[in-house]
Parts: sequence; C-alpha cells; structure tokens
Amino acid sequence: MSATRKVSVVDDRSSVDPAPETLHDALPSARIPVSTRPWARTTDSPGITENLDRILRMLARLVSVGYVAYLVFLLPPIIVKSARLDPWWTPLTVVTVFGLGFLPGVLSFRSDTRPMRLCAGAAALAFLLSIATWPLAWNGPDLAAGDAFWLAAFPGLASLTAIIGWPVWLTLVHLISGCVGVMAITTVARGGSSVAMLPTEIAFAIMFCTLFVGGAAMAIRTGKLLDSTTESSHRAAASAAAQRARTVERERIDALIHDSVLSALLAAARGQPQYLVGPLARAALAGLDPLNTHGGPDELFAVREAIAHLRAAAAHADDQATFDILPNGMTGPQTLPADGVRTMGSAVAEALRNSVLHAGSDAVRAVTVHVSEHALSIEVTDDGIGFDPTSIAPHRLGITVSIVGRMRGLPGGSASVESKPGIGTRIHLEWTLT
Repeated sequence: MSATRKVSVVDDRSSVDPAPETLHDALPSARIPVSTRPWARTTDSPGITENLDRILRMLARLVSVGYVAYLVFLLPPIIVKSARLDPWWTPLTVVTVFGLGFLPGVLSFRSDTRPMRLCAGAAALAFLLSIATWPLAWNGPDLAAGDAFWLAAFPGLASLTAIIGWPVWLTLVHLISGCVGVMAITTVARGGSSVAMLPTEIAFAIMFCTLFVGGAAMAIRTGKLLDSTTESSHRAAASAAAQRARTVERERIDALIHDSVLSALLAAARGQPQYLVGPLARAALAGLDPLNTHGGPDELFAVREAIAHLRAAAAHADDQATFDILPNGMTGPQTLPADGVRTMGSAVAEALRNSVLHAGSDAVRAVTVHVSEHALSIEVTDDGIGFDPTSIAPHRLGITVSIVGRMRGLPGGSASVESKPGIGTRIHLEWTLT
C-alpha cells in the first residue's frame, strides 16, 4: 500500500457532484405505472399452528356433517323409542348432542379456532352426560334381543368430536367410556338378555372406533410436526440472517480500517505533507464517526439520505431495476429513524433478489417509493411469470422471513405480497411513521 495510491482515492472522492436540491435531482428515476390486475393476495406469513388449525377445521366440518347425517338416519328410531323414556330426556338429548355436534363445523370458518375447540369439547361431554342420565329416564318396555338403543350408533363420532378440543389421552378415556356406556345401555334396554355378549360388544366397539380416532390423532400429530418444523426453519433462517448481517458489518469495518484508518496512519508515519495526510485523516474520521451511533434507537437519516440508502439497497440487488420517487420534490418529514430505513432497504433488496431468481430472465422490475407525512411506502413490481402465494413451499423463506417477517418486526411496518401465475408480482411495504 502506498501513499500515492491513497491520494488518488481521495482525489476521486472529491470529484463527486455536489448534493442535489430535490429528490428527483438526487436519484434518476422512470415513472412506472402500476396497472390494476386480478391479484391473488396474501398478507401474513404462516403461523406456528397453521397446519394444525387447518386439520382441525377439516375434522370439525367432517364431524358436523356426520352429526347431521346420523340425525337424519336415526330420527325414526329416536321418535319410536322416545315413548319408553321420560318426556324431558329425548328432546333435551337430541338438542344438546346433535346441536353441539353441528356447531364446531360452523365455528370452523372463524379465524380464531378456540370457540370451535371449546364447542367440540362441550359436544363430547354432552354425549357422556346423555349416557349418564339415560337410567334416570328409561321406563321400558325392554327392547328386542337384536335391537339397540340409538345412542350406540355413533360413539366413535362423539370421540372424533372430543379429539378436536381435548388431548389424545383424554379422548381415549372418552372413547372407552362412551363405548362401555352405550353397550351397557343397550344391554339394560334389552332386559339383560345379552349380558353374556357385553364384553365382546364393548371390545368390538372400542376397536372399531379406535380406527377412526387413531387416524384423526395421527393427522393432528402430523400437523403439529409440520408447524414445529416450520417454526424451526424460521428460527434457523433468522439466525442465518443475523449471522450474515454480522459478517457484512465485520467486513465493512475491516474495509474501513484498511482503506482509511491504516492509510492515514501510514501516510503520517512516512512524513507525508499535511495537505495529503489531512484529507486522509478527515475521511477516516468521517467513516468512524457513524460507528458510535450505528443501529442506535436515536439515529436519524435525512430524507435524502434515506432515499439514497433505499436506492443503494435496490441497486445492489438488481442494478437494472428502475427506481421512482413519489411525489415530486421534498415532502413529508425531514428525518426518518435509521433502523426503519435499513429494515425497508433490506426488504426491498430481498424482494428484488427473489424476482431476479424466479420471475424470469425477461422480467422488468420497478421500485416505487412514496414519502408522505405519515408513512413511507414502497412497491416492488415485476412483469414476470408470477406465482401462487398460497402454494409457497415451507422451506422457501425469502418472502416469509426476509420480507413479511422483517417488516412485521418493524413497529408500524407491514408487507403484502400479490401475485398470480402469468401476471407478475407486486410487493407492497408500508411503514407508518410515529
């Protein structure tokens, strides 16, 4: 490293054009109109219970259809056998058992699954209570030897309802209790004529119902494993992103020390003239000064600096993308928190990198920045091949973590991804300023 080489660097830096007066003077841009298109929209990343909730919703709807079908099928024997019971028992049991059994499917269309699960647990409990209250209402006469009481037709369906709202072990207790209870009711209703077959009938009922409940339990377990894997992938991606950021920052500091600090010290040690050492020293100090506050909560960017940072981030990811600023001139706040600007710059860069990799070689990309008094918004668009946002594989974390997740971690930040196969992609980043 020679002093002569360093002087040429200083001379190159001093030849940079003066700072412009307006945003459009500062950054060359080309206005890219955003056309209205039939977008498919997704605004949230997958949650850690997304797959489990989806399985529980499907199971709740299946169970509700089953309760309706059983009610229609069993209505004649329900009416016939109601004459052998106290008048209060049959209407109350039908309303509570079948009514609560139907509700989880209705509630499955709500965004919050807790009411669905609570109702499913209540339906499972109502089935056991109907068994427990049956002896209080039974008046006879006895049923024929081959006849069965109608509650014995669907203990497995009631246990499927239980697994929506209860843990597996409690569902197994419900299954065994329900099968034992309905078989005992049938034996008593027959006048005890089939008591010798009671153990066999109980065992068969338990084994038959376990097939369906066990399948549901395996599906639920699979959903939990998928959610756990997705969460672990997100954590790993976040950790990798943090490590990458540390590496980039370390390289930046190493380059600053090598190109500025050591050059200034070497020039001074060799006794170079002050007019050479001075600019080197000032350049080194100017580079070191931001390190004292870099990343601090109170660091601010002027609007020009913020826009320059965003444009640099975009150009680093794709130097072919156009960059537009709206509205013309200097509007909105005079300064912006630096952390938020850096976050948006990273999200813009990731959006452009994703487009470069997946939108196709002929895709045209555009970045549009809008600065207002209350918000900073950015749209990254391309006219590439597009994709279905709902079909993104769990291991594809560029959008989930690096764009949507990063913006959701910024106070006041949000992100939406709009795309459709064959149409293109639009990513909207919004940061509400406080």
